[in-house]
Amino acid sequence: MFYSFLPIILIVVLFFVFLYFVPINLWITAIFSGVRVSLLELVAMRIRKVPPSIVVNSLITSRKAGLDVQSADIETHYLAKGNIPSVINALISADKANIELDWKQATAIDLAGRDVFEAVQISVNPKVITTPKVSAVAADGIQLKAEARVTVRANIQKLVGGAGEDTILARVGEGIVTSIGSADNHKQVLENPDKISKLVLERGLDAGTAFEILSIDIADVDVGKNIGAQLQTDQAEADLKVAEAKAEERRAMAVAVEQEMKARSQEMKAKVIEAEAQIPLAMAEAFRKGNLGIMDYYKMENIKADTTMRDSISGNDEPAPEK
Repeated sequence: MFYSFLPIILIVVLFFVFLYFVPINLWITAIFSGVRVSLLELVAMRIRKVPPSIVVNSLITSRKAGLDVQSADIETHYLAKGNIPSVINALISADKANIELDWKQATAIDLAGRDVFEAVQISVNPKVITTPKVSAVAADGIQLKAEARVTVRANIQKLVGGAGEDTILARVGEGIVTSIGSADNHKQVLENPDKISKLVLERGLDAGTAFEILSIDIADVDVGKNIGAQLQTDQAEADLKVAEAKAEERRAMAVAVEQEMKARSQEMKAKVIEAEAQIPLAMAEAFRKGNLGIMDYYKMENIKADTTMRDSISGNDEPAPEK
C-alpha cells in the first residue's frame, strides 16, 4: 500500500525542491516589472546562498525609481553583510532630493556601520541634538549651567571616517565652558546668552565630523553656586588650620623649653646641695689641721642664728637648709 504512494511522494518532494532552486514566481514578477533576470541567475543565487527575493525586489524598486543598479552589485553587498534595503532606500531618497550619492559611496557608508538611509534623511531634514547641562564658572566666581540645542545636517561626503554626535556634543560643551569662563560677569551671560552660541559657532566645531552645524541655540541658563565665595571660604579655613598648627607647634616648643629649664634648675639645685654637703667635711678637715678653732666655730654658729632670726622677723619663714 505504501509503495504505491511512494512515486507520488517523490514527485511532490522533487516539485518543491525544484520550486526552491528555481523561483519561477520571482522570475515572472521580474518580467512583468521590467527587470530582466534569467532563471539561471536565480538558480545561481540559490547556490551562492543569496536570497533571490532580496535581489529581485531591490532591482524592481530601484528600476521603478529610475536608478541603474546591477544584480551583481546587490549580491556582492549582501555577501559583505550589508543592508540592501537601507542602501536602496537611501539611493532613492538622495536621487529625489538632488543629493550626490552613488552606489559605491552608499555601500561604503553602510559597511562602515552607519545607517545610510538615516544619514540621507538627516541631510534633507536637519536634526536637533540637545546637549546635557554644562556647568561653567564666570570670572566673578558664579557658576552657570547652560543647555544648548544644536541643529546639524549630515555631511554625506564625510560619513566614512567622520566623527559622530558624541564628538559634536563634547565640542559644543567645551565651547560653552570656554565662553562662560571668558565672561567678566555672569550677568553678561544671562543678559546675552546668544554671545555663547556666536563664540561657539566661530570655532568651527564640525571640522572632522560627519555633520555640519547649522545653528547653536542656548535653550536654558541657570545660576548655580557661588564658587568664588566657596573657594575663598575653603581657603580661609585652610589658612586657619595652618595658623592653628603653627600656634600648636610654638606652644609645644615653649612647653619643651620650660621642661628643659626646670630640669636644668633641678640639676643646679642638686649641684648646690652637693656643694653644701662638702662644707661639714671641710670644717672637720679644718679642725683636724688646726686651721679652725672652737671659738671660730661658735662665732659662725651665732652668725647663722642671728641670720635665721632676722629672716623670721622679716617674714621669710623658710627654714635654713640643714648642714
